[in-house]
Amino acid sequence: MKLLVDTNAQRVLFAEASKGVVDFLFSLLALPVGTTVKLLGKDSMVGCVGNLYASVERLDDTYVQADAAKDALLSPVVLSPTASSNTSVLRLPAPSSSQPKSFFRCGSYNCVHYVTDVSGVRCPSCGSQMATACTYAAPTAAQKLQAAAAEGAAKGFVQGIVTYTVMDDLTVSPMSSISSITLLNTFAVKDLGALKEKTVQLGYTEDLGALKEKTVQLGYTEGLAILRASLQSKTVLSDVFLARQPAKQA
Repeated sequence: MKLLVDTNAQRVLFAEASKGVVDFLFSLLALPVGTTVKLLGKDSMVGCVGNLYASVERLDDTYVQADAAKDALLSPVVLSPTASSNTSVLRLPAPSSSQPKSFFRCGSYNCVHYVTDVSGVRCPSCGSQMATACTYAAPTAAQKLQAAAAEGAAKGFVQGIVTYTVMDDLTVSPMSSISSITLLNTFAVKDLGALKEKTVQLGYTEDLGALKEKTVQLGYTEGLAILRASLQSKTVLSDVFLARQPAKQA
């Protein structure tokens, strides 16, 4: 992600972002509230959500339904088609694969097209009980790897065929040279010499080797900062990557 910075105003005008960055930003919408509170901390949440989280933490198991789990609220599973790189930015565990269900069919071989995961259901074809267990054909390890590789190439939210514009307030749109010129006119930039390019890369360490063009990493710390700022500020990129303090909300 390349940031275009107005050094006079000390603000990010907009960013040129790749698929990986946009996938990460969009993946924030798929985070359960409980996961957000756990990542940012109860005390840093705006409003009363942090109090709800703390209440569940303190609630004795005596008062919890037998079939309910506190972990489902405190550490909910993130069910989203995010790419693995997005999951790694916030270091979220990948959803564990559930055990294969048991499937049943009726005893008639003329009704092979119907199966159910509840034993005893009536067959929609002949009306018999569907209680004959079906044998689950598990894929081999090689087939799993092949399927995972094919799935990994298509993971994420957006296509990788274009570059995207990300505004300071995280508005995202496909990028074009015309839109970039229009944005410069919108910001009424008169001194082009005051504009500076800053590159942000997905990763965990900071590269200090570049002198003219500063390169920083979008890692765990920056990912949390973006998540926090997105809930509190309209100038997220400036707050995170120019070390500006977001305005306090009343």
